[in-house]
Order: sequence, then structure tokens, then C-alpha cells
Amino acid sequence: MSDPQDIETPQTVQTRGDERVDLLTSDANGDGRTDVWVSDTDGDGKPDLYQFDTDGDGKVDVTMVDLDEDGTPDHIVDGDGGLPPV
Repeated sequence: MSDPQDIETPQTVQTRGDERVDLLTSDANGDGRTDVWVSDTDGDGKPDLYQFDTDGDGKVDVTMVDLDEDGTPDHIVDGDGGLPPV
């Protein structure tokens, strides 16, 4: 059995809103699964949530949130940040 201290609690991130509209999804490595998600969470049509599958397993490995939509991420976390793609 693993030590509970060895298990990391997944980080969650706050986005601009509670909606999620994927503006772009891409299969960057050609394996037939989505690797990149670019999403709008507040309905303004601008992306503020960026997620990437970096190891090709079909799951989000890195999440970036750009709260002020200036092109520079405000938060970068391992995993889906509590916001898994639908």
C-alpha cells in the first residue's frame, strides 16, 4: 500500500466562467486522439483555457489558464486542473 503522503492532490484552476466551449481541438501527433484543447469558458468567444496531452494517452497532462486573455498564462498546472474535456 502506498503512503498517503506520496499521493498528490490534483490541482484545480479557476477560469473566467463556468461554461466550456471548445474553440479548437487538434490531433497533433496523428494517433486519432485529441491532444490539444483551446476553450472559451465565459462565452466571449476568446480562448482562456488551454489543455495539452503531452504523452499521447488521450488524457490532459498540462492545463494553462489565461484569466485576462492577454496571451500569457496566469496559471499552469499538471493534469486537467479539474476541468476535463467532455
